[in-house]
Amino acid sequence: MTTHRSTAASEERLRKYRPDIQGLRAVAIMMVVAMHCGIVDIHGGVDVSFVLSGFLIGGQLLAEIDKSGKVSLTKFWARRFRRLAPGMSVVILATAALAWLYASPLRFRQTMEDGLAASLSVMNWRLVETGTDYFANDGTQSPYQHFWSLGIEEQFYLAAPVTLFVTVWLSRKVFRNRVLVGVFLTAVMAGSLYLSVTQTKSNQPLAYFGTQTRIWELTSGIMLALGAPLLSRMNRGVAAVISWLGLATAIGTALLISAETPLPGYAVAGPVLGAAMIIAGGCAAPRFGAEWFLHNPVLNSVANVSYGWYLWHWPILILWPDITGHDLSYSDRFRVASLSLILAYAMYHVIEFRFRNNAQLVARPWKGIFAGGTAVAGTAGAAAIAMTVLPLNISGSAVAVDSSTIGYSGAASVKSSVLQKKLTAAAQAALPKSPDDRTHYGCIDNTDIEKFVMRDNCVIGDPAGKKSIVVLGDSHAWQWGDAFNEIGKKLDAKVVTMAKGGCSPEVYAIKNPELNREYSECDSWRESVFEQLKALKPDVIVVTSRVRQEATEAGAEKTFQALQNSGAHLIYMTDTPQPGKNVPDCLATHTDDISACNPGQDAAIEFPDFRTMEEKVATRHGAVIIDTLPAFCADNLCPTVISGQIVYFDSSHITAGYAKTLVPFIQPTVKQVLAG
Repeated sequence: MTTHRSTAASEERLRKYRPDIQGLRAVAIMMVVAMHCGIVDIHGGVDVSFVLSGFLIGGQLLAEIDKSGKVSLTKFWARRFRRLAPGMSVVILATAALAWLYASPLRFRQTMEDGLAASLSVMNWRLVETGTDYFANDGTQSPYQHFWSLGIEEQFYLAAPVTLFVTVWLSRKVFRNRVLVGVFLTAVMAGSLYLSVTQTKSNQPLAYFGTQTRIWELTSGIMLALGAPLLSRMNRGVAAVISWLGLATAIGTALLISAETPLPGYAVAGPVLGAAMIIAGGCAAPRFGAEWFLHNPVLNSVANVSYGWYLWHWPILILWPDITGHDLSYSDRFRVASLSLILAYAMYHVIEFRFRNNAQLVARPWKGIFAGGTAVAGTAGAAAIAMTVLPLNISGSAVAVDSSTIGYSGAASVKSSVLQKKLTAAAQAALPKSPDDRTHYGCIDNTDIEKFVMRDNCVIGDPAGKKSIVVLGDSHAWQWGDAFNEIGKKLDAKVVTMAKGGCSPEVYAIKNPELNREYSECDSWRESVFEQLKALKPDVIVVTSRVRQEATEAGAEKTFQALQNSGAHLIYMTDTPQPGKNVPDCLATHTDDISACNPGQDAAIEFPDFRTMEEKVATRHGAVIIDTLPAFCADNLCPTVISGQIVYFDSSHITAGYAKTLVPFIQPTVKQVLAG
């Protein structure tokens, strides 16, 4: 039952019900939804929620230990199951149904793997494993991605009661007070914060999603609960000031964080500190503290459905373009926020409230655990079945095509493909495997590699060939591996691939979005490549990479001068067009009108001014130019299926199958340059 603020303030200071915390819970979820939906660029809502969870759970556990000298794990976990399991199950299953009906069928298996991880509360570790960029906006986000924070909280709920009970027992046994508890919590906070800062620099997915880098935020809440009796005796005037400063700190620092800020690192300390100050000040129940603002019917109502709003808003946001058939507009973002809030209210009143307050489940905790466990197991089982058994929702008629015309066979094949409307039978048959149709030959170094090291899989073509070709660049050089493997064999030439993901061979600074910082590993790797070229002395160096807006003419000059000094003949291949969307996903949902997946040539050519600049610099240093554009575009369109061959395996890279059909397009130039 809700206690009015004025009534609560007149009671004892250490209150069981905290209206300010209820209001802060609402503020936190509004921050999260506003940020995710792109309404307001404000971060830190999840961090505020972590502090709140730590304080509330820590307070419950400490109170139970003080009262009974022990912790009832059955009652604790039963409360958690009643609170969390019903809503989680409903949203996971509803999201699965929407994904099957509307999203790309090619992603459904992967989506259900995410659903399984979400139901088992390990989604954060799955995202660490896949190296997910939380702020990516390229259509790769999972509709279950937001379960990462719930996974951390649920892992915390599993460990907290046992850990806290043992620590309190030892502290009383040794010191006859709670000193050891404070020391232990401080050590956990310090260690976790240290990992947050250091791992953000070295491995941001691990830092962002890892339990070890977030536990300090939850622990800070427990520390507040531990100190609540002392904080409740604070001067109320001072407490009021602290609570208002805390609200300003939480909101102000959250607005200063952007998608460019390395997170979590130091940056989340602002919202965490702000939340801690609000909670600390509120312990003294000051009459004119931040509670005056936070305690009102609107925030109280939003706080009641905050869990459901968090569950619903993200999958609706991610699946909205698939359901509506168009990209999110700014007004759509408000529609997503509103619709998910309505669903949250409906779920709260129809399911959550009833399950949480069911008399039998409350009176018999083991029944609550059984019911919640059944919901979790059923959801996990349904996800596993959908992941392995449910057929993919690929529909649409296909047109036949002569297999001899598959892929590039001259300019006419590209021009005729522009007019193609339906997916060919050959392409439809290949579609489910197209995301994995990547080059089988050549090597590529990962982001964290700082130095190129020659190894067997970097040598393709004819390893015993008397002449040698180096293919140098980033993943847009690596994507040509199958083509250059065949070219090397036909020309009796050894081909060495020197490629590193996201790393231009040209000398300029690059900010890596995965690392969210300057890509220093690229600089050192590039230098090592230049050294290797001096020893290798190749006959031909083929340079190709994705055009970047950071490119500079001075950087291009440095690279092509160094390559020219190696004595090799140079070839510069222009970058392949960017379709701007995941092509297999698009084709899978547009089998009857694949023209919807074909970008315009002007849109597909990234940074044309920089592209022209690089081409001019390469020409000045004697490079022969291979313009790839005629093999991909015609009539100002770039078809994503050319004569039955799917051109891209994602939103950027060409398939191995299409690359091999371009051997006749590339080989004559390579042969001519190789001959000197």
